Amino acid sequence: MSDWGRRSCALCDPTLPTAGGSEPVTLEARTRRLDRDLALLDVAGADGVLFERSGHGFAGRGVAARVPVADIAAVLGAIAVIDDEVGRPGSGPVAFGALPFRPGAPADLVVPELIVHRADDGTRWATTVGTAGAVADPRDAVDALPPPAPPHAGPSSFEVRSSRPPAEWTDAVATATKRIAAGALDKVVLAREVVVTADAPIPIPTVLARLRHAYPDCFLYLVDGFLGASPELLVARQGDIVRSQPMAGTAPRRGDPHADARIAAALLASPVYRHEHQVTIDAVHDTLLGFCSYLDDEPEPSVVHLANVVHLATTVEGRLSHPPASVLDLVAALHPTPAVCGRPRDAALALIDELEQLDRGRYAGTVGWVDRSGNGQWAVSIRCGTIDGAEARIVGGNGIVADSDPHTELVETRAKLQAVLSAIVRP
Repeated sequence: MSDWGRRSCALCDPTLPTAGGSEPVTLEARTRRLDRDLALLDVAGADGVLFERSGHGFAGRGVAARVPVADIAAVLGAIAVIDDEVGRPGSGPVAFGALPFRPGAPADLVVPELIVHRADDGTRWATTVGTAGAVADPRDAVDALPPPAPPHAGPSSFEVRSSRPPAEWTDAVATATKRIAAGALDKVVLAREVVVTADAPIPIPTVLARLRHAYPDCFLYLVDGFLGASPELLVARQGDIVRSQPMAGTAPRRGDPHADARIAAALLASPVYRHEHQVTIDAVHDTLLGFCSYLDDEPEPSVVHLANVVHLATTVEGRLSHPPASVLDLVAALHPTPAVCGRPRDAALALIDELEQLDRGRYAGTVGWVDRSGNGQWAVSIRCGTIDGAEARIVGGNGIVADSDPHTELVETRAKLQAVLSAIVRP
């Protein structure tokens, strides 16, 4: 196959006619182990897909099928798998996507033509997906990948502006705290957007490399120009094991070890942040419990240190009842969690509509992958932005409870927005 980064195919089902022809198309997949190592960021390039953490995960090029999320299980199941030398979760055809914040909003997943995987144990493999009888050998497809683009200067000047005046946003936060104090809801998440306009196209591979350097323990992702480095695992399923690590409660770091230690201790001791965190943990636990024969969570949250902020996090892990639910069923049940929406969900969504004045799109949605057996891993789409040529839109939000201080919340959003801003705006 040639030109992996640009070829596209608008297939909704591998057994349906293509958009431009009348002959039915059947897809096949082939998986081979790889002896040599590959940098996943180089495989993805500027136009591919990426979902990796600490250098382990997936990258893909090309589009064998673009499928509505509701149809992906049937489509993956209909792809004939041939010569799978690996036979592990994530081998064979895999679909990737970034689902929007709004539950039920239209969304597609992409099955790449070439998928490269680096497992945590060092195992590497590649899968090709294509028309029956014409599937490229995965090793040949890897050899045909274009070399990484050489570094270039990129933009030399940037304009950064808020889509909404900060004072208006803090007024919205103050209104939200009053509604919460009056008992209308327990928590709501309010987001704000900044827009970056550069004097030249913003180089996506460069931005991803900077995010990887700054946030090595986060989920690094790219789907259709939407990219980011998320610290938060929404849900992962491997066989009948399910795992989630919700995060809620955040404070900006100062860069001094002693000051940051005090900030982390204050975060753990804060009744406001601990309440915000527990609301999310309870929601995730109660939701997953309905799918599980066994489920447990850590008795106390831990503090996750990132380059710019610290988070409270709690791991929830259990065993799924049989037959185990697909990871996409778990995603649909969990999303959006109180960490990105609020609680109760319907009341929080209504207040977001009233106060936020923002189309979130894929911000605070979920991004990840699913294989034909329902295994997968999905992160919460935060610390993210959408790059389109010379423009980038970056969104960050905070959980608001009754005791939240509007100015403090504004400062916290600035720290969160800085994660992607600092990877884009460089002289």
